[in-house]
Amino acid sequence: MQAGTLKQVLLITDGCSNQGEDPSMVASFIAEQGITVNVIGILEDTQSEQPSGLEEVEDIAANGQGVSQIVYQQALTQTVQTVTKQAMTETLQGVVNGELKQILGQDTTMEELPPEQRGEVMEVVDELGETCSLEVLVLVDTSASMTNKLPSVQEALVDLSISMNARMGDNRFAIYQFPGRKKPIQKLVDWTSKLESISAIFSRISSGGVTPTGPALREAMYQFGKKSLRRRWRRDDLTDIEEA
Repeated sequence: MQAGTLKQVLLITDGCSNQGEDPSMVASFIAEQGITVNVIGILEDTQSEQPSGLEEVEDIAANGQGVSQIVYQQALTQTVQTVTKQAMTETLQGVVNGELKQILGQDTTMEELPPEQRGEVMEVVDELGETCSLEVLVLVDTSASMTNKLPSVQEALVDLSISMNARMGDNRFAIYQFPGRKKPIQKLVDWTSKLESISAIFSRISSGGVTPTGPALREAMYQFGKKSLRRRWRRDDLTDIEEA
């Protein structure tokens, strides 16, 4: 069984979008293209309650068929790895369930198998998780409120690279910030197999401005090389979003 290349957008933010289309609807469209949208919402270490602006984190991930976590800044490093791996496992389980339905019938899922068979299937999922190809586009919110959180983001992404490169499968990463200077997003690191070189890049990031999460997600989707998506988006889904 082959899962192909798993594609993920990892959105790291600390607040609510305030410009452009609804990011949850954009995430839904991205998921239709086979790209999972995962979201990490960051809290200040001194915050005792979750700000209302982070409520959309779960909505974006749910519509993007991904994983969401809201964490304190000091726990960010571990969370980035956990979210990426959990999303990969859930995607692979979906692939395996699809295979099972073809073999055993439409009503059969992995959870309905006897314990012994379920264990064998999970071994397949674990093996695929080690050998499949993975592409992760990291989308970092660099609005003004993220300024003091960016060093933690940098550290978390370096650790993610080390963790993912311990796998047998191929890995590719890209990092974009939003908002960009003239566009919704701006490239920080082009597609690469390692992220160790990001220290110098993060030190030059200028934070500030609005939080155009929806437009940023839409532009991030195009970076996976699906040229036809832009035409389809403009023809169909953008009209639906404006009406909504």
